[in-house]
Amino acid sequence: MKKRLLLAAALAAASTALLPLHASAQADAWPQQKPVTIIVPFPAGGSTDMVARALALQMQTKLGGSFVVDNRPGATGTIGTGFVKRAAPDGYTLLVSSLGAFVVTPHLQKSVPYDATKDFDYISVPVQAPNVLVANVARPEHTVADVLALLRKTPGKVSFASSGNGSSDHLSAELFWQQTKTEGVHVPYKGGAPAVNDLLGNQVDFSFQNVNAVLPHIRAGKLRAIAVTGDKRSPVLPDVPTLAEAGVKGAEVYSWQGMAAPKGLPPAVKKKLSDAAIAAMQDPETKKRMLDQGLEIVASTPEEFTAFQLREWARWKTLIDTRHITAD
Repeated sequence: MKKRLLLAAALAAASTALLPLHASAQADAWPQQKPVTIIVPFPAGGSTDMVARALALQMQTKLGGSFVVDNRPGATGTIGTGFVKRAAPDGYTLLVSSLGAFVVTPHLQKSVPYDATKDFDYISVPVQAPNVLVANVARPEHTVADVLALLRKTPGKVSFASSGNGSSDHLSAELFWQQTKTEGVHVPYKGGAPAVNDLLGNQVDFSFQNVNAVLPHIRAGKLRAIAVTGDKRSPVLPDVPTLAEAGVKGAEVYSWQGMAAPKGLPPAVKKKLSDAAIAAMQDPETKKRMLDQGLEIVASTPEEFTAFQLREWARWKTLIDTRHITAD
C-alpha cells in the first residue's frame, strides 16, 4: 500500500513538472501547425477589415505560419463573433471587431450567441479613432454653437445620419443630445457609405462619422468638420476643436477595434499573440499608414484591454438604457 502511494505521488509530481514544458511546447508550436484564421464579423473593405488585414500581414511576417482574414458578416457582427466563441481556444481562431460586438450590440438585442464579458480572452486594442461632427458645406453652421442654436430653434427636426442603430456615430449623437439637453432626428443607414453619400447630397443635415471614413471628403472641401469627439484634437484635423473645447463636456467617444480569442487560451500562446499584435502596430510602415488615415495607435496589453472592455460595457449600457435605444 505504501509503495502504491509513493508511486502515485511520484507520478503526480512528474505530471506537474511536465505542465510548464507542455505549455512551452504549445507556444513554440503556435502558429506553425495550421493557418490562423482572423474572423472579421463585417464585410470586406471597412475599417475593421483594414485593421485586421494589417495585423494579419505583420503577425505572419513576425511569427511565420499563415494568417488569413475570413469575413463573416451578419446580425450586426454577432454571427462572426458567436463563431469565434464556439471555436477551440488554441490560438488558431481569432476575432477582430469594432466596439459594437464587444460592448454595444449585446445591450441592443434580446439575445446574442455569446457573453462578451465571459466568453473571450481579450488580446489588444490596436487602434482607435475619434468621430467628427460633419455637415454638408451647403449648410450655414460652422461651429458647435451654431448647431446647438439650430437644435434649440427647431427641436426634433434636425437630422443626424448614422451607419446604423447602435453604431459609434449613432451613440455619439445620442450622447451629444443628452449632454446638451437637445434632441435631433436619428436617421440610420445600412453602413457608413450610404450615410455619407446622403450627407454629401444634402439629404441629411449632420453626422458624427469616424474620422478616417470622412477625412478625404473633408480635405476635398465636400464636408465641413465642426468638432471631434476625442479627449484631444485629432492630428489629421489639428484646426478642428474637440466637443469639450466647444463647451460640450462628457461627450468623448472613440471608435475602436479589438482583437480577442475564445476563452481559455493557453497563457504562453496568449503572451506570444499579444506581443505580436502590439509589435504589429508599432511597425513603422503600418503605424504611418494608420496615422495618415486618422487612426490613433493604442496597442494595449491583454490586461489593459480587459479592463477597458468592462468600462466601455458599463458606459454604453447606461447610455442605451437611459436613452431607450433599440436595435429597430
